[in-house]
Amino acid sequence: MRTSNDVIDLLVVGGGTAGIVGATTASRLGASVVLVERDRTGGDCLWTGCVPSKTLLAAAAGASGPAGAAGPASGGSDFSTVRERIADAISRIEPEDSPAALTAAGVTVRHGAARFTGPGRAEIDGDVVRFRQALVATGGEPVLPLIPGLDAAPVVTSETVWDLTELPRRLVIIGGGPIACELGQAFARLGAGVVMLVSSRILPREDPDAVDVVRAGLARDGVHIIEGVTVEGVTTSADGGPEAVSRVQIDDGRTFAADTILVAAGRKPRTDGLGLESLGVDLDEQGHVRVDAMMRTSSPMIWAAGDVTQNPDFTHLAGVHASTAVSNAVLGVRGSVSRTVPRVTYTSPEVAAVGITRPETSHHRVRTIEHAHADRAITEDRIAGFTRLIIDRRGRILGGTVVGPRAGETVGELALAVHQKLTTRDLAGVTHAYPTYNDALWQAAIADAYTTLDRPLVRSALTTLVRLTRWRVSRASRHHGTDIAPTRSRL
Repeated sequence: MRTSNDVIDLLVVGGGTAGIVGATTASRLGASVVLVERDRTGGDCLWTGCVPSKTLLAAAAGASGPAGAAGPASGGSDFSTVRERIADAISRIEPEDSPAALTAAGVTVRHGAARFTGPGRAEIDGDVVRFRQALVATGGEPVLPLIPGLDAAPVVTSETVWDLTELPRRLVIIGGGPIACELGQAFARLGAGVVMLVSSRILPREDPDAVDVVRAGLARDGVHIIEGVTVEGVTTSADGGPEAVSRVQIDDGRTFAADTILVAAGRKPRTDGLGLESLGVDLDEQGHVRVDAMMRTSSPMIWAAGDVTQNPDFTHLAGVHASTAVSNAVLGVRGSVSRTVPRVTYTSPEVAAVGITRPETSHHRVRTIEHAHADRAITEDRIAGFTRLIIDRRGRILGGTVVGPRAGETVGELALAVHQKLTTRDLAGVTHAYPTYNDALWQAAIADAYTTLDRPLVRSALTTLVRLTRWRVSRASRHHGTDIAPTRSRL
């Protein structure tokens, strides 16, 4: 075992989004940084998450759709093309997250498994590293539920689905969250027969009206969604061929044949084996690292960011939180993270949301613009969807939901409005490009801002201003010899 005499300012454990952003930020602030990654830098987002899944969705957008009842899906060669497209996208983005890029940014990259052994000490495959502070950014991984027979079935998760070399003829998905919906729609569009088995309803966090729109979109693409059911067991047999065929049974007795079972039933943090107990770092019941608003753990020298914490599992959140954590650690400041977190499910149509998405008190009001009244949606004949705002009694925008094409692009402006506590009058006063889907957000703000005109005091003030202006204009016209007779106000 070798021990270095050097004490580094920051040890970063994990080379995903949180680790990369944290390490490069700390280095730019002047700290000495070592980043340890046991597999490959880039993390889930690059290799098994955002990049491949969004590329798959884009590739599937132009496909013919489900195989239907006529027979099994074909398209092995087409799926090879899809795989090549995914690999190409990863290869074009990977250099930004590579060890070479990190090294160029002043970060020392170590390949191996890190374990904390005590305050200010960690082991990396036998080498002892001494540090002043550390950022835990080890991410999360899919959970496999305890379902009888599942371990013997042809199962893939969001991490291993990319290892498929052929398009599944019959794909059963266990789960109904964003990953399940996105991959289910993509595979159905490519030609697979897709069944989704959901314990409650799809996208349980989202506005029910938005979910109805997404559900209809999935159904149009051939995804058979069964909600409110429990998977009781899986049986697998060779079925006369080299490939295993499984039957997935639900609680009402029905069974569904599957060549592949995609399990998308949640994730868990990667904290096992890190030795966090030696530092007194508190974990929650699921193993997430507990952090405060400054991303500090219960240990004064340990910080954490990304999916390993109890915060939502979003790549954009991981980067922001890591930057906050290392700024606090390296500079000794006390910055805190924003609680305004937008989220997007990239189905067709997309659904995006931020802040409060449903009224929580009688003082909250709702403004909805159906996209049947949005000119861009009409011109493209894609009117399924809406933009909805939740507003408080002072007119401040508390949150909202957008469902429709490119909803994820609109939610950025909505997130800014929520974060800055803007009112609908603030938003209505900003000129928006026309025609865009984003125009519906402006329309919703204007519709709410107009309601203030009907308040008695406001109406009285407006009446007075109109009368005063009428009198001034009439007086000016007489002064200049223009005959404009005053009229009796009808207000």
